[in-house]
Amino acid sequence: MHPMLNIGIRAARAAGELIVRNMDQVTDIQISEKGLHDYVSEVDRKAEALIIDTILKAYPRHSILAEESGHSGTSDYQWIIDPLDGTTNFLHGFPQFAVSIALKHGDTLEQAVIYDPLRQELFTATRGSGAYMNNRRVRVSKRKELGGALLGTGFPFGNSFKLEVFINTFRTLFPITAGIRRAGAASLDLAYVASGRLDGFWEFGLKPWDLAAGTLLIQEAGGIVTSVNNGADYMKSGNVLTANAKLHEELVKILATAMIENK
Repeated sequence: MHPMLNIGIRAARAAGELIVRNMDQVTDIQISEKGLHDYVSEVDRKAEALIIDTILKAYPRHSILAEESGHSGTSDYQWIIDPLDGTTNFLHGFPQFAVSIALKHGDTLEQAVIYDPLRQELFTATRGSGAYMNNRRVRVSKRKELGGALLGTGFPFGNSFKLEVFINTFRTLFPITAGIRRAGAASLDLAYVASGRLDGFWEFGLKPWDLAAGTLLIQEAGGIVTSVNNGADYMKSGNVLTANAKLHEELVKILATAMIENK
């Protein structure tokens, strides 16, 4: 296992243990609202500080991009961190949240860790070495048609235009698939695409820390990741579409029509 991946795993597990220890005390946790329906708790901040401390002890010159504390450092090696993806779920005791950590060198994602501390499922990837869940190799779904496919998504908030676009894409896809799930933790949704639990996923307005680790996992698991309009700017736009090659091609066409109809 790559030594930098090992550090990411160590940091994710430590943060996961802290999060689980605080689950029974959610009524006493300090919470603030960063934006519309966008919350941060003291557990997010403590988990993030623990992750950063673990990383910088091993690699003190590396830079950090973290959800709560922002950007620091100037190294070409940048750790992209979501200490608690699914904060709202966590605060309600809804068991769907994760720690997400990725390492980028220059413009290339090199390492990925997504850790579900409740199920103790550890999703990992190193560029060129495949994707794994608890040391077992995983691959994206082999499904060839949307009929029978299970898709994941997320509801955009804070932008009414994106919400209207999303509603039309949902309205278009819902009747031609086996179902659509919105569980509230994008990193886990992406990990589930990588491991074949979901056949595909799309969402608007995500952040780099939501996407980075899951993107590499899916690519290493044989999947395709693009923006919703089939571009390469998904990390910047936050509008992401992913599936195996066959379904991705079909989804691009369907979503393009749905978004045009919304204009």
